[in-house]
Amino acid sequence: MTNASKIVSIAICLAFLFGAFGQIRADVRIKDVVSLQSARENQLLGYGLVVGLNSTGDSLRNSPFTESSIKSMLDQLGIGRSTTSFRTKNIAAVLVTAKLPAFANKGTAIDVNISSIGDATSLRGGTLVFTPLLGGDGNIYASAQGGLVVSGFSAEGDAAEISSNNPTAARIPNGGIVEAAAPGNLNDERQLILQLANPDFDTSIAIVDKINRFTSIKYHQNVAMELDHRSISVRVPKAVSATRFYASIGKLTIKPDTRARIVVDERTGTVIIGADVTVSEVAITHGGLNVSVQEFPQASQPLPFSDGVTVIEPSTTIGVEEEGGAIGIVRGPNLQELVNGLNKMGAKPSGIIAILQGIKSVGALQADLVVQ
Repeated sequence: MTNASKIVSIAICLAFLFGAFGQIRADVRIKDVVSLQSARENQLLGYGLVVGLNSTGDSLRNSPFTESSIKSMLDQLGIGRSTTSFRTKNIAAVLVTAKLPAFANKGTAIDVNISSIGDATSLRGGTLVFTPLLGGDGNIYASAQGGLVVSGFSAEGDAAEISSNNPTAARIPNGGIVEAAAPGNLNDERQLILQLANPDFDTSIAIVDKINRFTSIKYHQNVAMELDHRSISVRVPKAVSATRFYASIGKLTIKPDTRARIVVDERTGTVIIGADVTVSEVAITHGGLNVSVQEFPQASQPLPFSDGVTVIEPSTTIGVEEEGGAIGIVRGPNLQELVNGLNKMGAKPSGIIAILQGIKSVGALQADLVVQ
């Protein structure tokens, strides 16, 4: 199967999945297309040490902050130390990052990421010592400690080196413990702000109407109002908690609407065509120009008994071949006809991208063209 056929097959499959041919949209739950503005994660950051490395840690001469951290840690543990410098390479200075979930309570386990900041070559086999994690306000919200999980590796010899992924970055699943509850309490809020993952005016209105139909029957009042194409304000009825109310409206289903859009990735040749994309009648011709360059170097021998030397004279042959492209008319009232039109032209991935950009330039493409 050619690349063009693969792309067409993918586009047709996506069309079926999204109901492009029949313009049928599947019902989705409200909680799958919105998020609570107040229920957001918070970023945590900490500085720590990884110990137990097999001579792959920081060289303390090039990473003086690692040596300072070791001395400070030993002082806190009450261990006497000499004034001489360390020469160990089994310790690495790292930055530890994590996300504090919304409304997380004390004792909640979270994943942490570890990244080397010195000249360590690998964190494999290391253990992160106790590291406090701070929020943006400078307060400690979690702590991390444990054995590292490293997916990358590296090995080298005198004349060769091999590596896979990144051996200086690691994770500790559930290696962090929340020490202070995340700010805020959902049940204290009587006004919820819902944010759409894919902003759209029609979707915003559809959510508001669905919530109001539900609350008018159950609570005898309308509580939702659209703020714009991205945000919806919902007032929590007095007879129910915010948590229980959000759970009830989250199960309501709607038919979301989206803008007509085509996404192309020129690096991989990927073309994704949305369900509502249409093309006005347009004539297209697309041909290719093949240029071949061949080198035939020839050796020039000097005459006998002369002082000349053998030289290599370059010889280059350039051929140009232009593939003829017939003019085709494409009219795409739906995704199926657009894909069929491009398929009949036998366009390759790079050609499809060029054609779509050209159609957009003449104003015949009724969709947003996103080039990545």
